[in-house]
Amino acid sequence: MPTALITGITGQDGSYLAELLLDKGYDVYGLVRRLSTPNETRIGALIGKIELLEGDLTDQSSLNVAFQTAMPDEVYNLAAQSFVATSWNQPVLTGDVTGLGVVRVLEAVRHFCPDARLYQASSSEMFGTSPQLMKDEKTPFHPRSPYAVAKVYGHYATINYRESYELFSCSGICFNHESPRRGIEFVTKKISDGVARIYYGRATELRLGNLEVKRDWGFAGDYVSAMWSMLQQDEPDDYVIATGQSHSVKEFVTLAFDRVGLEWRDYVKVDDRFRRPAEVFDLCGNASKANKKLGWAPKMSFEELVNLMVEADLERYSA
Repeated sequence: MPTALITGITGQDGSYLAELLLDKGYDVYGLVRRLSTPNETRIGALIGKIELLEGDLTDQSSLNVAFQTAMPDEVYNLAAQSFVATSWNQPVLTGDVTGLGVVRVLEAVRHFCPDARLYQASSSEMFGTSPQLMKDEKTPFHPRSPYAVAKVYGHYATINYRESYELFSCSGICFNHESPRRGIEFVTKKISDGVARIYYGRATELRLGNLEVKRDWGFAGDYVSAMWSMLQQDEPDDYVIATGQSHSVKEFVTLAFDRVGLEWRDYVKVDDRFRRPAEVFDLCGNASKANKKLGWAPKMSFEELVNLMVEADLERYSA
């Protein structure tokens, strides 16, 4: 029975990935930070089926102990300070966790389980304002936030350890992927949550930043299957994971309010406080390599994703 260790198991991707691996018969370990109040909301149904280990990407010794305990066949490094807006306020922390944290994970693999296969969660934000319309694995990076800069560092570290130490280390350059488990600080969840609150009379407005920004949005449940597939290949490689279609925040808002029969213009207020110092206006990915080599393609459409998120929040607030 294969063993997997997931950092960031309490996050959106970590919870979906843990479910996928359990269904495939894995022993699953999850790395969690020591908190006064454990954050187990997304993995509550998995408690007893997975083994949680304390550790922190800023602390090498804790990672060493966790890796020696789990001795995994596969490692999925999903942990990060992953909110772009926060990275402007906490750039040093973001660099330490999201950038250097990758090196600490790679060092733990190199020293204690060098035969393990590693997946590194890279990000479409690394492309930033690179002029190529459809970003693929050969598109140059032009990061536009401390978060994106840290992700570029982690991405190249993963390649460097693959080439220098012959580790089976892969990066998945995932474009935006959402679900009902998305954190409230992300705009998609902010919209679906806001729509539900307005529908039930718990709020009268929804404040957002630039409505014209476009992103390539997919379903997180689809994306974790690509992560797993990367580690089943004969050779390690890097892959763009995306739907190939970008949609504006305004399109997301329109569909979300349409779901409850409301006119979004009556409730949405544009607030300059939510604009970024350096904005990336359009990100769209070309996942043809993943489609060809991994046999992967997204299953859920943009419209289905918006409805899924709104319906989940409507149900949550109806209780």
